[in-house]
This record gives sequence, structure tokens and C-alpha cells, in this order.
Amino acid sequence: MTLEPIFPPLLTGVACEPGIDPFDKALMLAARGCDAGTITYSITENLLAAGFVFAPDVELSKSLAMLPLCGVGFQNALGALAPPEVAVHLEWSGQIRINAAKCGNLQVAASGKQANEIPDWLVVGLTVPLWMDNDAPGKTPDATSLFEEGCADVEPLRLLESWARHCLVWINTWEAQGAEPLHREWRGLAFNIGSDITHKGVHGNFMGVDENFGLLLRAADTTHLFPLTDLLKDTK
Repeated sequence: MTLEPIFPPLLTGVACEPGIDPFDKALMLAARGCDAGTITYSITENLLAAGFVFAPDVELSKSLAMLPLCGVGFQNALGALAPPEVAVHLEWSGQIRINAAKCGNLQVAASGKQANEIPDWLVVGLTVPLWMDNDAPGKTPDATSLFEEGCADVEPLRLLESWARHCLVWINTWEAQGAEPLHREWRGLAFNIGSDITHKGVHGNFMGVDENFGLLLRAADTTHLFPLTDLLKDTK
């Protein structure tokens, strides 16, 4: 018997058939008008993947905060289940880092790309490798998997449930208190903040983010702002 995740009352799980990408499934359901709080998911031997559907009531530039919010939710979720020495950090781009190595990512898409318009829907996708699907160890030394980083006792189903719960807590906080608490939490988890990075061909110091989580990159005498809309995936 296949176990199903138990989500809070406001969230609804939709299991994906083998071979179906939960992010793509969530995009399809969102476009068809499914309820906000729908979570599509797939758990295989090597991969945990999910899609979280939102129905924003603010313009896209602000509602894209759901991307870093889901990242913070993942860190909180894994932090509650994994050994305390397991460190989780988040790249602005959505990349997840566990013990400094790449371990999955978050991605986002919406019904439109106009920053000043309220989208009909927004979907955040989560992908976390449980085991490396790689026949040549060492081929990708900067990449890892959850179980290889001391999390072999973390049950993927429980992690999915925990991620959903922590995301819901942060959604409620964001709605009640605005973005400031999320900013503080995310900044403490940001990977390479204060260091030199390259984004879209611009090399500079990663200073942090603006009020809408846009990337602030200081290069020479110029501070460049890259909005979260840069990260939107194309929808079919």
C-alpha cells in the first residue's frame, strides 16, 4: 500500500503518476482553475518533487516572494527532521545548498510576467535528490543528495508534509506581518551573501535583496537590481 502525505486542512495533495513532473502537473491544474493550496507530488527512490499552487491577491512583483518563502519553508522542514549538523542554505536563484553543495532547487512560474499585475495563479516547484542518479561519482563534485549528507533517516514523505506545514506558517506570517519577518529569515540562510558572484554576465558583490527580494549586485560604482521576475519559467 502506498502511503499518502497528510497535509493541513487548507492544503490538498495530488499524487503524480510515474513519469509525470509535479511542477508541470501543478501548472496544468493551476491553468484549469484548481484551488489554491493544491500540492502535487512525486516520491521515487532517487527524487522528491512537488509543486505548490498559489492564488495571489497582490501584484506579481510582491507575490513572487512565495519562491524564497518556499525555500525558507524547506530549510525549516529539513531542520526539524535532520541532524543538527546538517546546514541548509538558499541561493537567490532557487538553488538549494546542503552542507554547501548543490542539492535540489526551487523554481517558479505564473500565469503572466507583468510585475505590476496580479497573476491568476503562481506555482512554486521543489526538487530534492534523495540519491545521486550518477554512474560516475566525482563527475559533479559540487552536487550532492539528501541521503549522502547525513539525512538517511529522514523519510521523504515526512519531509514533504513538514515542508507544506512550514510553508503554510510562513504564508500566514507574510499575510499578517508583511515581508519583513521573511526577509530576516531568508537573509540568515542566503548562500554567498556578501561574496562576489556572477548573475546574467554581471560580476559583483552580492549585497542582499530589495523589499521584493530582487537581487542587489554591486559592481564597481553601480548597484544592479535583478527582479524575481527574471526567474520566471516559461509556461506551455
